[in-house]
Amino acid sequence: MTSDFNPDVDIYNDYKESDVSSLNGKVTLRERVNAVYKVLDGLRKQGNRSISNIAMNAEHKATRYFRGTRAPSADSVNILIDGGEKREHGLGRKSEPLLSGTAYCISSCSMILLNKIVLSSYGFNAGISLMFYQNFISSVVVVVLALCGVASVERLNWKLIRVWIPVNIIFIGMLVSGMYSLKYINIAMVTILKNVTNILTAIGEYYIFHKHQNQKVWTAMFLMIISAISGGITDLSFNLKGYVWQILNCVLTASYSLTLRLVMDKAKQLTRSGSLNEVSMVLLNNLLSLPFSILLIFLFGEWEYVINVDVVRIPMFWVLATTSGLTGLSISFTSMWFLNQTGPTTYSLVGSLNKIPISLAGIVLFNVPLSLPNFFSILFGLFAGVFFVKAKM
Repeated sequence: MTSDFNPDVDIYNDYKESDVSSLNGKVTLRERVNAVYKVLDGLRKQGNRSISNIAMNAEHKATRYFRGTRAPSADSVNILIDGGEKREHGLGRKSEPLLSGTAYCISSCSMILLNKIVLSSYGFNAGISLMFYQNFISSVVVVVLALCGVASVERLNWKLIRVWIPVNIIFIGMLVSGMYSLKYINIAMVTILKNVTNILTAIGEYYIFHKHQNQKVWTAMFLMIISAISGGITDLSFNLKGYVWQILNCVLTASYSLTLRLVMDKAKQLTRSGSLNEVSMVLLNNLLSLPFSILLIFLFGEWEYVINVDVVRIPMFWVLATTSGLTGLSISFTSMWFLNQTGPTTYSLVGSLNKIPISLAGIVLFNVPLSLPNFFSILFGLFAGVFFVKAKM
């Protein structure tokens, strides 16, 4: 033994070795005698230290060792519990994109199908009045959510309203034209013709914002044009009035998107927070559309039709009309939820893929007369839409 003997370290090492030996069942009498000898020799050389201190240190070292090798400590148990909670939380987070995407797809499909039922199956010929009712329902719900603190809404002011009026006028035209096109054309063809909106938006971005698209995007848009033309030619239920409304809807939808980009920066400067979230835009569009809708209802004489038509006396009609309004509002919230959980790319791709079940459901539910060339034109148009989104990536 040397003069550098440290009882704390050596006793812990011996304790550790004896523990391992005892676990293996190989402890001998000679080893025990040597261990006692080492302890006594340490006590003799470190006379200035009390036996109690050495014993306490030895106990502390041994306890640390036992905690590290035999039984888990309280901290390690807490770590395991926290880890389990984190794993459960992680699983919850992983499921949110699936849940939000499913909710968005269901809302989108339901909105189109419900509007088709109200306008076509019930033969309701007042699209502006239906739009007014849906926007009124949406406005009431958003205001209630804002008052309850569930949704955050910017306070409206006259300067913001004046800037937003051009956007809102296009928004109203977009909704009305969409209503009437859906009344006269089957859902599958409406979905294919909506691809024209992407072409008009891309052209507008090129001339207004000088945004250049790659070759794949222009190729996809060319495929969209072919699918729209071939789909119209082979459409057995072709309706010229419906196609005119749908082309007008494509122009207005592209105009809405481009105008929104033009006024958004100025609109944000007129709010207290310096931003304008999706809920605020929903409230702004729906509230401002109400007086314009009333004006159009009287201008086109729809109020007389709504008062006298028999369908408004059917309770189920009001259930479907109200549900369609709530579904339209849910699209705004589910799209925000899905966009926050994934990203613009996934959101656009799922939105494009979502046209496939909508088209098939429209064909099956409404017994659309379909020829084989028209069916392939629809499939080709759906493929072109997906290819467009992939090209934009």
